[in-house]
Amino acid sequence: MPIAIELRDCDLSYPAPDAGGPEQLALRIGHLAIREGDRIALLGRSGSGKSTLLRHLRSQLPGTASWCPQETSLVPQLKAFHNIYAGGLDRHSGLANLRTLFLPSATCKAEIGEIAAALGIDELLWRKTDELSGGQQQRVAVARALYQQNPFLLADEPVSALDRQQGERVLTHLLGQHTTAVVALHHADLGLRTCNRVIGLQDRRIQFDLPVEQLEESALRRLYQ
Repeated sequence: MPIAIELRDCDLSYPAPDAGGPEQLALRIGHLAIREGDRIALLGRSGSGKSTLLRHLRSQLPGTASWCPQETSLVPQLKAFHNIYAGGLDRHSGLANLRTLFLPSATCKAEIGEIAAALGIDELLWRKTDELSGGQQQRVAVARALYQQNPFLLADEPVSALDRQQGERVLTHLLGQHTTAVVALHHADLGLRTCNRVIGLQDRRIQFDLPVEQLEESALRRLYQ
């Protein structure tokens, strides 16, 4: 399969806790190639560099990657519909975006309604997001990512607020709407059931990068020790 993005000899850092201090090394990458069709589960303990890697990949794919951050970053005063519509702001003119704020078109309602129905939130579209539960807000954020309509998906713990069954259903749908995906997940078993490739991060390095069927349980245990 063609390579969608490739990193070589790349050191990724994050800002120092103290303002003005030196940046801290988060992840050192010798080589990483992501091919079209890959659905990658990004695994590792908290602080292993998953979010840093996702943000870097996003910076390398401007305008071509749908983004679903760990923090939902919804506008609480706006209805769920308009938060989802925000994923498509770049596809419409400023006038169309302003009009949609007050009088959405039938086409726009239908598009977003279809996305919301697949996630079980179609009855919540006209409620403000600060009135929704954490799981409902997370599904709104997933819907916003879907409405971006990009072939590549980058998602950071997109179903962490959902129960296992609902989370797997939502993640499976999310992955199915994108050609290629890299998804950071807290639950390794969820990644193994929904993805075809798994990357494990530990000690600021990629510890393994394997097809799911080749990953041994012992390697997974060591990742979380």
